[in-house]
Amino acid sequence: MASEVVHEREQDDGDAERYAKRSRLEEPKPTEDSAETPTKTEGPVAHHHVLPPSHTLLGIPLPVATEDAAMNFLETDVGISEYIGRGVPKIEGIIKQRFTDFLVYEIDQDSNVIHLKSIDKPESSKKESAPKPEAKTEKTDGEDVMMQETEESVVRESEATEETKEESVSEEASVSGTKAKGKAKDDEPWPERFTTTLSSFLSEVAIADVKKMYLEGPEPPRVSDNGWAGRPARTESTSDEVNVIPEPVQEEPEKTGKGKRGKDRSRGGRGGRGGRGGGREDTRRVLSDPIASKETRTALHQTVRELFGGKLDTETDSNSPASEDGSRIVIKWARRGGGRGGGRVGRGGRGGGTGGERVPRGTYPPYIHFILQKTNRDTQDALGYLSRVLHATVKDLSVAGTKDKRGVTVQRVSLKRNNKTVEDVWRLVNCQSGRRTPQEAVTQRGERGIRIADLNYRKASLELGMLKGNAFVITLRNVKVDSEETIHAALNTVKTKGFINYYGNIDNFKITKQLPILSLGMQRFGTASVPTHSIGLALLKSEWQKAVSLILQKRHGEHPDVARARDAWLIDGDLDKALELMPRRVVAERCLLESFKKQGGDTRNAMGALSTIPRNLRLMYIHAYQSYVWNAIVSERIRTYGADKPVVGDLVFEVPETDEKMAVDEEPVAEVVEEEASSGRRKKSRKPYVPPRIKTLTEEDLSKYTIFDVIMPLPGTDVAYPGGALGEKYREYLRMDGLDPDNFIRKQKDYTLNGSYRAILHLPKELSWSILRYTDPDVALAQADEDKLLGFDPPVVVEDGKFMALQINITLGTASYATMALREITKTETSSHFQTGLTNAAEDQKYRGYGAGVAEEEATEEAGTEEAEVAVDE
Repeated sequence: MASEVVHEREQDDGDAERYAKRSRLEEPKPTEDSAETPTKTEGPVAHHHVLPPSHTLLGIPLPVATEDAAMNFLETDVGISEYIGRGVPKIEGIIKQRFTDFLVYEIDQDSNVIHLKSIDKPESSKKESAPKPEAKTEKTDGEDVMMQETEESVVRESEATEETKEESVSEEASVSGTKAKGKAKDDEPWPERFTTTLSSFLSEVAIADVKKMYLEGPEPPRVSDNGWAGRPARTESTSDEVNVIPEPVQEEPEKTGKGKRGKDRSRGGRGGRGGRGGGREDTRRVLSDPIASKETRTALHQTVRELFGGKLDTETDSNSPASEDGSRIVIKWARRGGGRGGGRVGRGGRGGGTGGERVPRGTYPPYIHFILQKTNRDTQDALGYLSRVLHATVKDLSVAGTKDKRGVTVQRVSLKRNNKTVEDVWRLVNCQSGRRTPQEAVTQRGERGIRIADLNYRKASLELGMLKGNAFVITLRNVKVDSEETIHAALNTVKTKGFINYYGNIDNFKITKQLPILSLGMQRFGTASVPTHSIGLALLKSEWQKAVSLILQKRHGEHPDVARARDAWLIDGDLDKALELMPRRVVAERCLLESFKKQGGDTRNAMGALSTIPRNLRLMYIHAYQSYVWNAIVSERIRTYGADKPVVGDLVFEVPETDEKMAVDEEPVAEVVEEEASSGRRKKSRKPYVPPRIKTLTEEDLSKYTIFDVIMPLPGTDVAYPGGALGEKYREYLRMDGLDPDNFIRKQKDYTLNGSYRAILHLPKELSWSILRYTDPDVALAQADEDKLLGFDPPVVVEDGKFMALQINITLGTASYATMALREITKTETSSHFQTGLTNAAEDQKYRGYGAGVAEEEATEEAGTEEAEVAVDE
């Protein structure tokens, strides 16, 4: 059967270059309909629908698109069809009617549920003569707490110089253990001890030149061509600035040099006084006399570094060869020196930007951890926003896991601080870079659905998978059921028997209006007319042109700006106009159009254009196809053999996997270990990935395992397929889609499909529920952490309310979806278009505003967050 698989010829790097050089051919632009037709027949039967050919094996009709409506997919279209408790009656209810109806709290590796504890600004002990009381912050180890309380002193400590004030020395030494060299208070910009210390290494002339260069500051004097002298050194008025390294301060985003992101994008490329990208080259150098002794040269390097606190740098002179008398040492301003200009180089502009001086080892942890509460924003979208306000890159930010979009979620985030302090980070995010006062920041909700709190310093960043799960508070509204006993029966079924561990619901398999990411809910498969897993299949089959066409295809109901941009390209063929109109948040489309522009409008190098899309986004398309096949096969397993016990041919882990090393639903990741490098620093290395040992059950094995041990593979390399008829069905799905079940290796490594395993059922760790009454649908029935800390009124529950609500508290492990638990409870479709229809038709909508004051405030806030979703980042 493998011989029937037909692949479009794969391109290697040489092909991409040759295609890019071909002359442009006039060819019709893809349209919404034409994008659905492949350029060639895949497999034995031609397939003309946007969904994969294997959809026919699901036994349901294909969805049909109309001119004035999107092609709305159902859960069954992505393989989600079965239930555990089929005998329990249906419970009607609306999911996520309000953002606060879906609260998510991350659970860390110590099993702590993460909540916001304090929204107050972090305090610095040096700003008040009396020490501040301990800040209200998340309880961490003693080092983290002490670091937050003595923030400013630690910053000075990390840049300790010989001119550090005596009172700072004693206080800072207790934090980091770094010994300041100078005890006396220096009142002069060039203390006499500088000259005395350097006289052991340099001549009087060289010392005078060093003094002159130091007093001029890190920026060389300006010399005009009209006879005027250069800028004089400010000695008296800036003596304090010379002797004391300033604390990083908040800076507005620099406008100078904005947009220069090409080859010239180096440190400081965005301009600013501390940057080097747009500044003048500093050619000032001071040369020592030849020094024959290596020990003396080493001592000079160390003396200059300690004496000037890293502001001045030294290196061996490479312009003149070493002689019998020895080598010369060059003294110059350090590229990352502090100095009077605060000239810390970095992408963020002036002093206190994102770049900065290397922090001495053992004095100041390189990362800042904080708690993020986001409202109605994808995790990746929220991180992109944080990177912009923090003048950092998205790579500087890390999370342990992604969270749902529509809801209020709380999770940990780590930031590679690059010389920022906890105060800087708190101010830049919560005060909107100066657009809000600190007082407004602690008395009003965070703007654009973002609030950070509980900041502290840490030695390491977060990594994906560093969590044990998530705790949810979910409120179903307008609940209609034959009796309360049915509610208890449905929830007890989930509590004792679990639910089918499907990958999301239908929204996860369609392209979202903004950047699609892997998250809770159905965004894995998108929310419009183009299913994400179809793009993934095209990538796996090396159908580059088809993948491009699907990504650029028009979608019903998307934002008008995006629709106009698509029309500019697909209809008018105007590439420049399409790029001008396409919002930045529409990442994949912009990458493709920008690639076409670089190729002079040539669209033939589709593989090259696709490679410009961020790798994690391309992988999302492929993961969506894996999820679709997994869902379909698990439904077949439950439908054929039930969900009570293992059967012959099922797969289990031969050695039980721990929570920390679970190979379920995760890409293979090598274990990270630390090794001692020759330099004395610890470096990270990765042990090679070892696939888990899998056992195919026989009759003798059945009594040793339960249904919760049964796993199902995701298609890819190094996986075993189930035995018997189920395994053959698995292979049939893949073959019908034109894939070889035994070969997922691709020339392009990014598209090599890594397989893994996932438990077919998931049992909640905790589950409780309560029945509430309400009348006004705009009144919140649950309260987010931020609102509690702001002192807002708690949720209002009306004992004699006209409508029923069901509030569920559920704790799930990693790699499981709360919406799938709700699907099992309610026996209701969870896709967004279906739930939107329920909301619009709900009887409780007639009572909007019934609660007056509180409801009006809540409705206004929710509307504002919806608007920010579109307005931000355009």
